[in-house]
Amino acid sequence: MRARLGRLTPREREVFELVIRGDPNKQIARAIGCTTRTVKAHRHSVMEKMQVKSLAELVSLAERIGVVSAVGQAVPLMPP
Repeated sequence: MRARLGRLTPREREVFELVIRGDPNKQIARAIGCTTRTVKAHRHSVMEKMQVKSLAELVSLAERIGVVSAVGQAVPLMPP
């Protein structure tokens, strides 16, 4: 599962972190300075690369690999 995470681009990782935190597309777009359409494209790539079909599966996978805690707090993947 960690190997799948390693296939994400830096931008996809950023979107992944915000998605599993529960941020909506519009908020993610503002946070990273792009359009909601671009966020949707990144989300789609993340879902494919992580081999999941739903947001719930993505969050569950993130919990299993230690990217998000059981209480829903995202653990940063990249240094600030």
